[in-house]
Amino acid sequence: MQRLVLPILLLCFLPLAELRVADAHCEVPCGIFADQRRFEEMLEDTATMKKAMEQVGALAGKSDVQSLNQLVRWVTTKEEHAKNTQHVIAQYFMAQRIKPEQSDYVARLTAAHAIITQAMKCKQSADPAEADKLKAAIIHFHGVYEPDAKKAEPGHGHGHK
Repeated sequence: MQRLVLPILLLCFLPLAELRVADAHCEVPCGIFADQRRFEEMLEDTATMKKAMEQVGALAGKSDVQSLNQLVRWVTTKEEHAKNTQHVIAQYFMAQRIKPEQSDYVARLTAAHAIITQAMKCKQSADPAEADKLKAAIIHFHGVYEPDAKKAEPGHGHGHK
């Protein structure tokens, strides 16, 4: 009877647990990578941050409860997307894809670090220009990371507007 208690409890409470998808792939050495998808994801996050910053600006100075509620939600959204961008760079690119033996290691690492730093600045600011700088940093990193790729902007046509 005791052997059945744990599985039954897990079946009852597992649906209530917050399940998270590994946004930046996994750290199991599976060898399955989707670099372009990660660039598109970061650009979508950046577009969302910019929209959040614009909405925060539009709601600034309003004191009704609904406006304050929305302002908090936009700030929270901006923080989540900045954090996701930092996670993709750190856990996917820096931990798994940028390797010391690569001839352009320092350039890749420097460009990746610039994204982490600019995402932090997006957290600290409500100025949409900071999101534009983050977008430029992501595009620069893409050019350093895949110098032979088409010069088209990664993620063109995808994401939030």
